[in-house]
Amino acid sequence: MRFLTLCLTALGSFGALFLVAKFIGHKQIAQLDFFDYITGITIGSIAAEMATELEEPWKPLTAMVIYGGTTLLLSIISNKFPRTRKYLNGTPTILMDHGKLYYENLKKARLDLSEFMVMCRQQGYFDLTNIQTAVFEYNGKLTILPVSSQRPATPNDMNLAPEQELLFTELIMDGRILEDNLKRMGLDLNWLDKQLKQRSIYSPQDVFLAVCDRNLKFVLYEKVSVKN
Repeated sequence: MRFLTLCLTALGSFGALFLVAKFIGHKQIAQLDFFDYITGITIGSIAAEMATELEEPWKPLTAMVIYGGTTLLLSIISNKFPRTRKYLNGTPTILMDHGKLYYENLKKARLDLSEFMVMCRQQGYFDLTNIQTAVFEYNGKLTILPVSSQRPATPNDMNLAPEQELLFTELIMDGRILEDNLKRMGLDLNWLDKQLKQRSIYSPQDVFLAVCDRNLKFVLYEKVSVKN
């Protein structure tokens, strides 16, 4: 009888874990940021405890539901209110730009120079002079924009001097205008509205993503439905 109870509890734990993972979504599986990674480990530990809890399995089940529900709620909040993302997920940090390393930003990211060098080498950058900009993302990954003359297309081999690419800033995300970013770029709503109308778009809600760089290169992606 005890063996049967153990089997049923283990199956219940598996089913509960499956449902919680489904509700949280694929982001949890992909471990896109540190918080989701820790939450996934915690939910897994609770599920393992539930599998062997014969007396009161409802207690770890309740904890699993609370963890999963809270993670889902925070994800919904960050999607609906973009300004909360910097508090929930953190913000990207520029560690290097135009040949300058920023000590304070490295300290803020809790990285020392040796760790930064390792992350650069892991992406194939053994010479820091080949790096234009290095950004430490909120998910713990390092994103590198190479110097234009050292890009894989090898314009340097063809004696070309391409214009240096600049980082893009998000102006619209999932139909919502990021006014703080717009002001930081020295732009306003009238400029943005003009850009949208030039592309026959009359509402930012029809835009999935719109970005712009310091040269006012404006790139837009409309919302499209996937056909099954």
